[in-house]
Amino acid sequence: MSEQVLEDEKGKSGVKLGKAIQVRLVSDLAKSQAYYRDCLGFSIDDWGHAERDEVCFILQQAVSGEDVKPNAVSAKRHSYPTEWDGPDYAWDTYIHIGWDEFDEYVEEVRDRGGIIGIEPFTGEHGGWEFKNAHIHDLDHYNIVLGAMRRKA
Repeated sequence: MSEQVLEDEKGKSGVKLGKAIQVRLVSDLAKSQAYYRDCLGFSIDDWGHAERDEVCFILQQAVSGEDVKPNAVSAKRHSYPTEWDGPDYAWDTYIHIGWDEFDEYVEEVRDRGGIIGIEPFTGEHGGWEFKNAHIHDLDHYNIVLGAMRRKA
């Protein structure tokens, strides 16, 4: 996460918020639950929660396939604190993972029949190097797996 702090913190509340959980409308709940469990390694419960470590989704059956809408690619912007101007592909979820665990998890997903939408790639900006891979679910939600470390 960025170490940059917003200049104006007036009105900041002392109330602590809990873990954010993303809700995903899916075209076939049973198939999505099986995919998140069998291919991505998440535990699934009867409420539709798909959880692994600090990541949680609530999978909900869409009324219509037209209601399932993964994000489009975002606009580029030049106001980031480094020379990076934004992602080249759509992101629905970004999951931080340790540098040394990255390759292992990508292979785990691949071996389990998961969809690697964009193969692992590397880059650098702002004194950091990163590696990302894009994992798709059955409804084409784009889960970006990302590892970062300071450049040596």
